[in-house]
Amino acid sequence: MNILSLLVIIPLATLLLLLLGKGQKYVRGVVVGGFGLLLLSAVILAVLFLHERAVSDAAMLFVADTLWYAPLNIHYAVGVDGISVVMILLSAVVGFTGVFSAWNMNRDFFAWYCLLAIGVFGYFISLDLFTMFMFYEVALIPMFLLIGVWGTGKKEYAAMKLTLMLMAGSALLLTGILGIYFISGGTTMNIMELSQLHIPMTHQYWIFCLVFIGFGVLGALFPFHTWSPDGHASAPTSVSMLHAGVLMKLGGYGCFRVAIFLMPEAAHELSWIFLILTGIGVVYGAYGAVLQTDLKYINAYSSVSHCGLVLFAILMLNHTAMTGAVLQMLSHGLMTALFFSLIGVIYSRTHTRDIREMGGLMRIMPFASVCYVIAGFASLGLPGLSGFVAEMTVFVGSFEHADMFHRVLTVLATTSIVITAVYILRTVGKVLYGPVVNSDHLKLDDAHWYEKISAVALIACIVIIGVWPSGVQGIIYDSLAPVMKQLTLF
Repeated sequence: MNILSLLVIIPLATLLLLLLGKGQKYVRGVVVGGFGLLLLSAVILAVLFLHERAVSDAAMLFVADTLWYAPLNIHYAVGVDGISVVMILLSAVVGFTGVFSAWNMNRDFFAWYCLLAIGVFGYFISLDLFTMFMFYEVALIPMFLLIGVWGTGKKEYAAMKLTLMLMAGSALLLTGILGIYFISGGTTMNIMELSQLHIPMTHQYWIFCLVFIGFGVLGALFPFHTWSPDGHASAPTSVSMLHAGVLMKLGGYGCFRVAIFLMPEAAHELSWIFLILTGIGVVYGAYGAVLQTDLKYINAYSSVSHCGLVLFAILMLNHTAMTGAVLQMLSHGLMTALFFSLIGVIYSRTHTRDIREMGGLMRIMPFASVCYVIAGFASLGLPGLSGFVAEMTVFVGSFEHADMFHRVLTVLATTSIVITAVYILRTVGKVLYGPVVNSDHLKLDDAHWYEKISAVALIACIVIIGVWPSGVQGIIYDSLAPVMKQLTLF
């Protein structure tokens, strides 16, 4: 059996085991065991990948291909490069820590959680366009129920809005995928084989727009981002972690893997349009966070800004900026998962997310508060943490363009760092160090052991990337060679 298929089989087996038994202890044991095994498999995959990469220069490793729908030549084709491996590791870490943040959820919740994981891991290992799209939809469908049933606040509205907007994006995406297949004259939907064919420029224009916007809706591309703040605010803690930490990365990964890689000419010609949109999104998301008083909405608008920076860097179409884009996906996935985990800890005790109704939590909940400060520092790009490495790589790569247009946009995008410092420091000052607003909060307890596991694991990853970025950068940088070759041909 191909090792990559295990990443789909493990959450599927976990889902089936959940349906065979009842009882909270049984459910917790199965889910922790399943996602723990998934994390272990992702780590083993990374080790094996590094070993194979040392002796092989193939674009994709651990490749397997099985025909499963002959009329359209659709294959179960899988394989990974360094970028895929990094995204798989991120998904495994966030998925595992999310289990501990959902410690008191029931069996049905975890069943849908497992289905979401199947879609995510299947997506990152897929090389066949249609199979990738299928897993993409498997990852999106559970979000409706996870938010609509187990969410809070305006959960029905948020779930419906998220579903409708992402399904609209999926419609554009499916049209674009079929356009790539039929117009290129390909005999397969394998991405690596399609990259060797040429799509006429007249068709590249509209296909590129369909695919980039289709994926961009999930990646919080301005102005199609409006589902994100409402969805995050209403979702349960672990779903917010997986949604912002991993699911939104499917959008950036798809833009890079499909739109840029298969249509490099259109990418060169049309990138300026989407650079303006993403540049607006980076600054707008940061300003939007400043105006919020709800902790989840603050983090949701922050995610719009940080995910916009991913698309911004991808569209710079150079090696350094694209490396920064992948680092940003990894960094943001970890720190936003940490944010949502800690917001869940605070909300479960104070029963409010309004920063105007909280204060002095540093002496009441010291562990959770210190972790929140670390997450905040990572978000605003403090050296020594992952956010600094990712953002500096993005901005240095973006500034490599010598023309005025790209440099002005880069300078404007860097202002988001200052704005981020404003809302992070304001929130920390008010919620953690301000005067106690509600005397009942003095009786609150700190994070439980399972909540501490989630926070410590995420912080460890953030620090490791911050102090040893070369380990991750090397894997990413080498894997960008096929994309850069495509871009330099035109």
